[in-house]
Amino acid sequence: MADYWWGTGRRKTSVARVRICQGAGEIEINGKPLDDYFPRRAHKKEIMAPLLDTETADMYDLIVKTNGGGQTGQAEAVKLGIARALRKADSSYEDILKEKDHLTRDSRMVERKKFGKHKARRGKQRSKR
Repeated sequence: MADYWWGTGRRKTSVARVRICQGAGEIEINGKPLDDYFPRRAHKKEIMAPLLDTETADMYDLIVKTNGGGQTGQAEAVKLGIARALRKADSSYEDILKEKDHLTRDSRMVERKKFGKHKARRGKQRSKR
């Protein structure tokens, strides 16, 4: 049995490398506690969802390294990384995680900007006169 398990999560341009090990439920993200790194309640709820659904919130310590993108993308990447690491730690969690849709990677990306346009789709403003 391994001492720790890894899970990688991605969302938009964010990447999160999650390491879980047996512990008391402490979460450290980029060297900071969860409450300091993600002050918004919605992000904390998103991150804790796989742990609460599998009832393992106080069984594992999490060490997360994340970069790229914004806070929401990073939070969703961390959620996917936690779910994948939990699946490696105990395969009996897989059915619960799949049912709650925690193992599905959100593949939506930002559409690139096209030349001659202001953004990806918004065209130039035209003068009537």
